[in-house]
Amino acid sequence: MSHKVSLTQYLIEQQRGQAQLAPQLRLLIEIVARACKRIAISVNKGALGDVLGTAGSENVQGEVQKKLDIIANEVLIEANEWGGHLAAMASEEMDEIYVVPNRYPQGEYLLMFDPLDGSSNIDVNVSIGTIFSVLKHADGTAVDTSSFLQPGTEQVAAGYCVYGPQTTLVLTVGKGVVMFTLDREQGSWVLTDKDVKIPEDTKEFAINMSNMRHWADPVKRYIDECLAGKEGVRGKDFNMRWIASMVADVHRILTRGGVFMYPWDKREPGKPGKLRLMYEANPMSFLVEQAGGAATNGQQRIMELQPTQLHERVSVILGSKNEVDRVTAYHREAS
Repeated sequence: MSHKVSLTQYLIEQQRGQAQLAPQLRLLIEIVARACKRIAISVNKGALGDVLGTAGSENVQGEVQKKLDIIANEVLIEANEWGGHLAAMASEEMDEIYVVPNRYPQGEYLLMFDPLDGSSNIDVNVSIGTIFSVLKHADGTAVDTSSFLQPGTEQVAAGYCVYGPQTTLVLTVGKGVVMFTLDREQGSWVLTDKDVKIPEDTKEFAINMSNMRHWADPVKRYIDECLAGKEGVRGKDFNMRWIASMVADVHRILTRGGVFMYPWDKREPGKPGKLRLMYEANPMSFLVEQAGGAATNGQQRIMELQPTQLHERVSVILGSKNEVDRVTAYHREAS
């Protein structure tokens, strides 16, 4: 691009234009983006910053926390609590919501985040990221856990930052998807893609194949068809990609297409899935749909699901629309 557009300039244009982005929402997005720059610095230091390895604690899901999980969580809270744009925050790494302290003004938004997605990749220097989602808080009501239990269709903004060879911020405010790349010398976010679109068809799928024996029949049927290649019913060869970081896998799909699946499996039949509805599935579904893709749990659109718990889990199938529709159809046929 000959003229570099910064994140601030983009958001101001959205505020003035048809999107009519609220000033407080613009401020919130800028502060989250600033926090992501701080997290990126810690990620980049790695062993030099003594941030690798486990923290010796577990989160609410019983998962061992990495040092960077806790650092990223604290950075996001400290950056956002004082600005006056938030009523409360919720994090995958915290048992309960974090209400903005009384010493700070309360705003009209709720922020949810997975501070560091793909923690298993931290110590092996593979791409990880931060996912966030923004909801409106009902005017005049006290904020509590139930305030967050809104379907994904109520999101007013969502995005993620992927910490890889480049640090990239991907954002939607409901008017398409844009990507910004961090100019590390200048310390600024520069618009590098303003009209992200996911191809409707693809020859790539992302899934953890080691779980195949635990999948439901519709997922096995779809993957078997992909593996059969040109000789099978699909008549084309597929490639499999799996990074084990949702941010990195979804970023690849937004960049060049594909389908990502983290389905229900019979190891824990009482759980509808592994990924978190509020912190991972809803914001990623918002981004994918805004880019022309689709996202379902195998039966219905993810963003139409009504959450009942703060840390609710869900089965996820998202990406290129025609492939998501096919997998979803197989689930509906089976039921």
